[in-house]
Amino acid sequence: MQAVVKTSPYIRKATSTKRMMIDVLIALIPVVAFAVYKFQLTFITRALVAVVIAVLAEAVCFALMKDKNETLEERFKKYTVNNIVPPIITALIFVLTLPNRISFVVVVVGILFAMVIGKMIFGGLGRNIFNPAGIGRAFVALAFASLFAGTYDGIDAIAGATALSGNFPDILASYSLNDLFFGNIPGSMGEISALAIIIGGAYLLIRRAADYRIIASALGVFALLMLVAGIGLGVESVLNYTLFHLLSGGLLFGVVFMATDPITSPYTRQGRLIYGAMIGALVAIIRLFAALPEGMVFALVIANGFVPLIDYRKWSTNIYRPKFIIGYTAVILITAIIVFAGVGGF
Repeated sequence: MQAVVKTSPYIRKATSTKRMMIDVLIALIPVVAFAVYKFQLTFITRALVAVVIAVLAEAVCFALMKDKNETLEERFKKYTVNNIVPPIITALIFVLTLPNRISFVVVVVGILFAMVIGKMIFGGLGRNIFNPAGIGRAFVALAFASLFAGTYDGIDAIAGATALSGNFPDILASYSLNDLFFGNIPGSMGEISALAIIIGGAYLLIRRAADYRIIASALGVFALLMLVAGIGLGVESVLNYTLFHLLSGGLLFGVVFMATDPITSPYTRQGRLIYGAMIGALVAIIRLFAALPEGMVFALVIANGFVPLIDYRKWSTNIYRPKFIIGYTAVILITAIIVFAGVGGF
């Protein structure tokens, strides 16, 4: 018997990669259209630069990864639409998480980091551990923190860059929930219109290109923790406080377009619930207790790192056993109690 040696990934989704990538590209249309409408050339130029660099980076790395006895011509015969569409998606998602007046240096360095370090160094599509756009955005947030100052359009009542950077009562005096829903606020180019994101997310769910468990778990846990935090802080309207946090920042965009990435998310149903809950909880904790007002990409990268553990064959399963349901619920409740205590609720 002849043994067949094959590299990862060993587990594959039933939906074809090509179809799923096209679906994600289509789902991004409402968000991209809004960004073009609101930010015009500042978005278009940065998006074009990122797309060109991402596609070129993929092509160069693809060529460098050829076998020793393989010619470039033979190598590029294997070059398909799956080597073109994913880099475009990564570039668009990355740029949509940036403020509109960010330096082109940040765009170039960030997308190169996303493609080379976040994806191709692991072997390319299907083998990367971290969401490329997410790790690229996290990198530039840390490496170029000073370049983000003053890069958002609009004047915030709190002298911060986005709606998340001030005190809740003062912010609602400047921005209504309708403003948050329709995108009439300062913020990153693709993250401020909840309506556009919801339309794209609905398309992904209808096409089954995104798993509802990840979205529901992330948003549900986040909403619960913010509700608990609102009660603990004694805000006037707990509901408005929760809705404000749901509709602002990078949460919606990140959960819909980044957390649902089938390559870097868990394979099992239980795993997706755990993964979503982890992201929702981490974003809530970062917003409430960390120095940064927004932590979606950091929560995403951390959760990506736990995916192999979540999918470990000894406990990963698609069956909802009572033990899992009890454990899942208990951990969420314990986290809620910790959040309540952390904001001074007791």
